[in-house]
Amino acid sequence: MTKVWLACGVTDMRKGIDGLAVLVQQVLTQSPHSGALFAFRGKRGHLVKLLWYDGQGMCLFSKRLDRGRFVWPMTQVGSIALTSAQLSMLLEGIDWRRPERTWKPSLAG
Repeated sequence: MTKVWLACGVTDMRKGIDGLAVLVQQVLTQSPHSGALFAFRGKRGHLVKLLWYDGQGMCLFSKRLDRGRFVWPMTQVGSIALTSAQLSMLLEGIDWRRPERTWKPSLAG
C-alpha cells in the first residue's frame, strides 16, 4: 500500500518536480524516492499537486477545482498521513476529516 503524506501549510505552486522534491526532503524530512505520494496545496486552495516516484522517475500530477477549495489542515508546518480513501475524498473536494454517511442502518431483523 502506498503511503500518502499531505504537506501542511501553503506551498508555492510555481514549484515543479525538483522544487517539490526538495520540500519533501527538507521540510517533511522524507525521501521523495520512497514511493510515497506527497500532496501540496497552493495559497488560494483550488490547486493541488501530487509528487510520486514510480520506481523509474518522478511523476507530478495536479488538479484544479473549478469551484470550491481543497480541505486542508489549519496548521502551517508538518505533514499528515492520509489513507487512500481520505485522498480520494480530498481530490473530490469532500471534507475528508469529517465524512458524513448518507445512510444509517435501521433496526436489525
